[in-house]
Amino acid sequence: MLPSKHQDATDLARRQESIPSPQALPASFYARSAREVARDLLGCWLMRREGEAWTGGVIVETEAYLEGDPASHGFRGQTLRNRAMFGPPGRSYVYFIYGNHWCFNAVCREVGVAEAVLVRAIEPLFGLERMGPRRPGRSGAELTNGPGKFCQALAIDRSFDDVDLTAAASPIQIAINPARRRFLRTVGPIAESGRIGIREAADWPLRFYLSSSPWVSGASRRRGEIRSKDEPPRGTTGRRRGKAVG
Repeated sequence: MLPSKHQDATDLARRQESIPSPQALPASFYARSAREVARDLLGCWLMRREGEAWTGGVIVETEAYLEGDPASHGFRGQTLRNRAMFGPPGRSYVYFIYGNHWCFNAVCREVGVAEAVLVRAIEPLFGLERMGPRRPGRSGAELTNGPGKFCQALAIDRSFDDVDLTAAASPIQIAINPARRRFLRTVGPIAESGRIGIREAADWPLRFYLSSSPWVSGASRRRGEIRSKDEPPRGTTGRRRGKAVG
């Protein structure tokens, strides 16, 4: 059972599910530090076009990867794999990890600067009838509460790498949620913590999530430090293992 205040926000968003043409965030939105963009993406819609329909939901968890960040794929320079990460802003960066999962990022900053936001979790709102068969045996939060999970549910793969997220005709977009302010108010507060699943700079406070959302990835909810949106950032500690992502 979802908390009542979260259910109110969910019901409000679902009343707007049948959007004929979502309004994609403009390129200028992404032409900033990934740290800022990661916060501001919370509550926005991540939507994947499937014919005349849309599949997706509300972004509830993100991580920022910055220039000079040893955990970033762009830290050692541009390669064939990570070239989308070097811009322009408002493009997608999709990569394969652990030999099993796709991960979706939104590229930030000006051309030549490798910064991006990893979307870690969404609350599913659109096209649930298409998501379920792609995640057999999974339901509720397990459907999309992790970067690989929601990519599987939305059928996001390498073909969505280096896509313009800002174009009206794009197959995948991050769009304005008209109910975002209320959604953040009821499913917040915004929390931040160190990043999950990396070795380098794991304690940098660059992970942001909505602390009352059941769709935030489980490990991060337990380990995260809830903080006010307006509180100045500070580092957190904790052992996290795995390969660098983002």
